Amino acid sequence: MKILAASLALAFGLGAAMPAVALEPLSEERYINDRLISARIADRIRRTCPSIDARLVYAWSEARALKRYAEQEGYSAAQIDAFLDSDADKARIYAIADDYLARNGATDQAGACALGRAEIERRSIIGSLLVAK
Repeated sequence: MKILAASLALAFGLGAAMPAVALEPLSEERYINDRLISARIADRIRRTCPSIDARLVYAWSEARALKRYAEQEGYSAAQIDAFLDSDADKARIYAIADDYLARNGATDQAGACALGRAEIERRSIIGSLLVAK
């Protein structure tokens, strides 16, 4: 019995002394980045295609939910703000979005409209941020 108690005390003592697992940088957090990239793609589609609009209230709600997700994962408000304000991270997200648009033929108005309608029909994350007029 004494051995079990000592083992438990040792295990809990070591666990308390060990540092918490470090969070990966927000720029590498896939869930957050995928949604930010999707939001950028949806924004580019709605700005290019006159027959598609943004679901702005829904998008705003999703942005708040994404921030809550980051906070629940353990990221501080300062880390979140620094990530969102980072010119390098914005450029990276924009480049990935631009590549997706180009690979999917959305290099002009007709292509953006076609991609937007396809994303809405597929009910993708991108499509959920858009609505056909």
